[in-house]
Amino acid sequence: MTTLEIKDLHVEVANPDETAEPIKILKGVNLTIKSGETHAIMGPNGSGKSTLSYAIAGHPKYTVTSGSITLDGEDVLAMSVDERARAGLFLAMQYPVEVPGVSMSNFLRTAATAVRGEAPKLRTWVKEVKESMNELEIDAAFAERSVNEGFSGGEKKRHEILQLGLLKPKIAILDETDSGLDVDALRIVSEGVNRYMDREHGGVLLITHYTRILRYIQPEFVHVFVGGRIVAEGGAELAEELDANGYVRFTQGSPTPSASPTAIPQSATAGA
Repeated sequence: MTTLEIKDLHVEVANPDETAEPIKILKGVNLTIKSGETHAIMGPNGSGKSTLSYAIAGHPKYTVTSGSITLDGEDVLAMSVDERARAGLFLAMQYPVEVPGVSMSNFLRTAATAVRGEAPKLRTWVKEVKESMNELEIDAAFAERSVNEGFSGGEKKRHEILQLGLLKPKIAILDETDSGLDVDALRIVSEGVNRYMDREHGGVLLITHYTRILRYIQPEFVHVFVGGRIVAEGGAELAEELDANGYVRFTQGSPTPSASPTAIPQSATAGA
């Protein structure tokens, strides 16, 4: 059983105005994700959802000022970015970057070697990649193309899920993996995530604005993210409420307590 635990996490970024104070984005986030669990984080633009994913992954732009992130009791914040990946953390980015001159096949095998600690046997690896690409309906010719170069939005997202299936992380953070996908691509990507969960029993943190992906990837836990903190928690029914009514109840002042979903008092998440 793997556990990713986030306690009272505060994160800031540098202010474009160098004479001004840094911008505080996360303001006391508490979240625990275990093997086999699917957590969805939903919230309006600018609420800090992507900042949470980057802080977990170790993006240098984001400074953790207080709080902790641990993976099976180990201090994630003390790890370099590559050490976090080897420990079992994976981030599917909202905007996957292009890497000209590096083929997908070389990139994937190099990544697998780094994570697994040894190079996969070539014959086995070729078969593994081919099967994974077929499952995601990725043309075999893409293996020799530069990473994400000239790819459509849907093709980039399928490549992210291809990495997920091949690297087999303990915890996967999917940052708006559904953005820019048409109906068919959304189904294919979602099926890839579900296969990963079935085969690896990994934990998933799914960050999204919309409920459409949740029709394919069903979360046990839904968290509403507003103003850099989690302000309400519930099950799938909370996502249905957000789909019907939006975030107004949570963005206009403190959330109103209710039996379901569970509203979290601002004082309990303020942290400072």
